[in-house]
Amino acid sequence: MDESFEPPIEVPQDLKVGEAKSVLMEKLFEVRPDEVFYERQIEVFFEDSIFHWITAKALHELVDEDQIQTDLVPLSGNTRIRFYWSSGKRSWKRKANAIRKLVREYSVQEFTAALGNHGEMMFDAALPRVGFVYKARDVRAYKGKEAAGQRNLDRVFERDGLEYGIEIKNTLDYIDRDELREKITICKTLGLIPLFIVRMMPKNYIYEDVYQVGGFCLLFKWQLYPHGSKALAERVHNALELPVDSPKMIADGTLQRLLKGHEKILTRFK
Repeated sequence: MDESFEPPIEVPQDLKVGEAKSVLMEKLFEVRPDEVFYERQIEVFFEDSIFHWITAKALHELVDEDQIQTDLVPLSGNTRIRFYWSSGKRSWKRKANAIRKLVREYSVQEFTAALGNHGEMMFDAALPRVGFVYKARDVRAYKGKEAAGQRNLDRVFERDGLEYGIEIKNTLDYIDRDELREKITICKTLGLIPLFIVRMMPKNYIYEDVYQVGGFCLLFKWQLYPHGSKALAERVHNALELPVDSPKMIADGTLQRLLKGHEKILTRFK
């Protein structure tokens, strides 16, 4: 997915779902009939061209049409995980149990919290490499202005006289849209430029919410695991084909895209 901020092409919802159903059958279930997948995994597989919620709706309709099968099973506590497989496959539980065991490893609260903290620390170290200067963290008040509500911005960084209110999301799923809009409101109140550094975000969020208020998004695509979890990252990537990794630092190419976005905004103030 690029970050050109071009308006997304409006396609009727039912047509989008219909197209997604065809893609899922042709590129997943028909060519991999002996495999079992879970819902978030499939959403991420196709996220470059299909929004997560469209994939989910397409999956549900394929089940209703008996083209694929599904089951919802306990993951841990009150959390459950939904699996899908081709209708012709009879034995699915063994593979589903292996997936469930692995998903449970990276879904425990302690590890998800570590992922969030690690993403923030990685970009704390990376942004100064391209001239961004740290100003504040966990921000709801800044330079005499204070925003309402309970949420904070992760960081404030500055470059070339421009101050950015930054939110960093190191998750497989999208940021909640209500949270996205609340963070944009905080930036407006504090006089900051919204900058969302996220693994992935749908184009309509980028254009309709972020770009329209003068902000921008940096997508880094691969979820960042802590350095001590490199072996787990490799198992998750190899077994589930998810975009997870444990790099030592943020790639130069990612930071160059950040600079490109900054330069576009800088031209508005010249």
